[in-house]
Amino acid sequence: MSQKTLPESAREGALGSSAAASSRKWWILAVIALAQLMVVLDATIVNIALPSAQADLGFSDGNRQWIVTAYALAFASLLLLGGRIADLFGRKPAFLIGIVGFAAVSALGGAATNFEMLVTARALQGAFGALLAPAALSLLNTTFTDARERARAFSVYGAIAGAGGAVGLLLGGILTDALDWRWTLYVNVVIAVVAFAGGWLLLSNHRDAANSKLDVPGTVLVAAGLFSVVYGFSNAETHDWSSASTWGFLFAGGVLLAAFAWWQTRAAHPLLPLRILLDRNRAASFLAVLISGAGMFGVFLFLTYYLQLNLGFSPTKTGVAFLPMVAALMVAAQFGTTALVPRMGPKAVIPLGFAIAAVGMAWLTGIGSDSHYASAVLPQLIVIGAGLGLVMPPAMQLATGGVAAEDAGVASATVNAMQQVGGSIGTALLNTLAASAATDYLAGKDPTNKLTQAQATIESYTTAFWWSAGFFAAGTLIAFLLYRRGVPEQDPNAAPVVHM
Repeated sequence: MSQKTLPESAREGALGSSAAASSRKWWILAVIALAQLMVVLDATIVNIALPSAQADLGFSDGNRQWIVTAYALAFASLLLLGGRIADLFGRKPAFLIGIVGFAAVSALGGAATNFEMLVTARALQGAFGALLAPAALSLLNTTFTDARERARAFSVYGAIAGAGGAVGLLLGGILTDALDWRWTLYVNVVIAVVAFAGGWLLLSNHRDAANSKLDVPGTVLVAAGLFSVVYGFSNAETHDWSSASTWGFLFAGGVLLAAFAWWQTRAAHPLLPLRILLDRNRAASFLAVLISGAGMFGVFLFLTYYLQLNLGFSPTKTGVAFLPMVAALMVAAQFGTTALVPRMGPKAVIPLGFAIAAVGMAWLTGIGSDSHYASAVLPQLIVIGAGLGLVMPPAMQLATGGVAAEDAGVASATVNAMQQVGGSIGTALLNTLAASAATDYLAGKDPTNKLTQAQATIESYTTAFWWSAGFFAAGTLIAFLLYRRGVPEQDPNAAPVVHM
């Protein structure tokens, strides 16, 4: 009986160890993706349940928006702080604390007995989400260092970030119809248990910025600035643009963010080192995420209204109606990040994705009060999903690629902040424009006529879709002008290089 030589045994052992490490990476991806899904779907899962929650707790129509806005305000304003905490004190504890906190306050919201309790829980969800989301993305960034594996991992992560809103609508509809609105919050506890167990067992801790200190003035400036911007745009939904509650907060937010940018050039340990923003591809990617976030809400928000109010879909059926878009987005995400960008570069792929999404949104403006889902909505959703799949995952990968390890958390937080602020801007602008379109249509007509009312709502939806198409068209031009030619550098260990 022959015996293996020592080198052969060592080689087999090394191969086995490599296979185990590779398998561990993909399990880590599953845990990170689950946590990210929990954060992203919570931006929309409660929307479908709002009418039921309002009837149960008895709050007014005017207060209803705060169930959504409280989450967005806390999440957007604390993201950079959450990202820096992950860099300074370790990504694993930030990830696990974020999960436990998110689950606990979700349970609090599910058990809410009044409006104040529910709003408080939603704000706390946003705060813990601001710790969890950048920790998850930075863990992904530091776990997958091989270029091919990294592209595949980001295709999954980006697809979840892009499609999570639609999944939230589906899950919210199913839970509201089958159980109760409270389960749109309780479901996070179930997800969190699995994600926490996986994170505890699989993740290792990194403190790449352990020698740095927290930039307190920078934290205050950026948190107050982002809060003011999101709050100002949120007020635009219920106040006029000429209201001080709208333009005043927007102006204050702009001043505070300008002061934050100035302070980052002076701070010894800046919260957001400007070297992160000075790479041309990375800056273009941040803008691409911002624009896609603004335009996506034109699909989720107004198409949800159209399907339920005009076509008579149930909440569950409405969620199912978005699934073809999710499928198209995931297929395009995989193809774009693993095949197209490595061969053609982002300057060709991301503008193409924006252009496809713009065509899909423009096509969607053909809806009418007697349209059919199969002909007037389904093909358009597939086109939009395919376009966004070529934008979101590659942009997220490029936004965090090549960043020094000690900056991974804050770079990841900036990506999330761009998506959240983009969503807030898009929601406010589109709501205002849609309402104005409906008012203009009704001018000189009988507002009590049901057919007139129905056509006015169609006019509001199509106006929002045209503007979303405009956002994506602008994204096409901006991405084409800003991205550098050629395929991005693939060396993950290289220090960030400034390209102007």
